[in-house]
Amino acid sequence: MLLRDQLGILDLPFLVESWRVFTEERVGDNISEATVKLTAKDARQMVVGEGNGPVNALDAALRAALIPAFPAVAEFELTDYKVRILDDGHGTDATVRTLIDTSFGGETWTTVGVGTNVIEASWEALSDALAYGIMTHLDD
Repeated sequence: MLLRDQLGILDLPFLVESWRVFTEERVGDNISEATVKLTAKDARQMVVGEGNGPVNALDAALRAALIPAFPAVAEFELTDYKVRILDDGHGTDATVRTLIDTSFGGETWTTVGVGTNVIEASWEALSDALAYGIMTHLDD
């Protein structure tokens, strides 16, 4: 995907307008809520997803927004999620790399996100994982 993007030939299956996520503490529980606005197959979607953390909520919202255009996305499985600090000694201001492994139809692929904001890096890896899966495994 990176090479295609650099060559100017990356044709993403969806266009994200915006996303946001927040976490709140409720009595005895924490819950995260994410909102994703995107266009897929000329249809605009605005979806809210909930999860046990911000990345889980983003995953739920992104999938829910994509399933009307690409129903098989429901079968994509996030199988691993890793966060690594790239520059030691910077504490919570460090640059992080997130890795997401996704499986579908017996194949697994890994996508990467990098940044100083762990949620933004996670979003990058997550949205790339679903875009790559759609581009390589689903017929339009």
